Amino acid sequence: MRPPSMSGHFLLAPPESSSDYLLPRDIKLAVLGAGRVGKSAMIVRFLTKRFIGDYEPNTGKLYSRLVCVEGDQLSLQIQDTPGGIQVQDNLMQVVDSLSKCVQWAEGFLLVYSITDYDSYQSIRPLYQHIRKVHPDSKAPIIIVGNKGDLLHARQVQTDDGVQLANELGSLFLEISTSENYEDVCDVFQHLCKEVSKLHGLSGERRRASIIPRPRSPNMQDLKRRFKQALSPKVKAPSSLG
Repeated sequence: MRPPSMSGHFLLAPPESSSDYLLPRDIKLAVLGAGRVGKSAMIVRFLTKRFIGDYEPNTGKLYSRLVCVEGDQLSLQIQDTPGGIQVQDNLMQVVDSLSKCVQWAEGFLLVYSITDYDSYQSIRPLYQHIRKVHPDSKAPIIIVGNKGDLLHARQVQTDDGVQLANELGSLFLEISTSENYEDVCDVFQHLCKEVSKLHGLSGERRRASIIPRPRSPNMQDLKRRFKQALSPKVKAPSSLG
């Protein structure tokens, strides 16, 4: 894409009154979990308030949106991830794309379905992989038990989620994406706030680093100086006494 053409000889810069200009905070989140646990539905529910129950198996879609959390404008990026996670003897075969996603993200939602015990078992290896990629990081991780409305098909008890979260040192929430938008919103907003704290931006909004724009030069004056620099130097006649 070509940049817009500009008339005159001016530098592309913010308005001179932009000393109070505030940049939105950049927040990068990743939603991880086994297949069919409702990761895509959670993201879309948060961003649009709409619940869509059926999705094609995704290959990893990135959602970008400007959102407002407690009065702060955020430039939010949420990475949806493929659900083909295989867990064998508590060892996870992580594909390259998932590893790159973990390296990129700053905060994580680990999602399982309360109707699928295997998806619950995938949480611990996912958590361990994140901490392996970020060994010195305090990247916030929230464990989410989704599909809380399907009590008749429950395979994972709430206490199981609480116990796992306590062992891993993470926050745990059990929600229903289909029935409760507020719970979904709370999960994402809390994670956004934790990432902001990680940035050290929790107490002060980030100001744009803007260098004051110099005054536009007089082009005729520049041309005159340029011609003087190129012209042969002529020795000035000595003044007669």
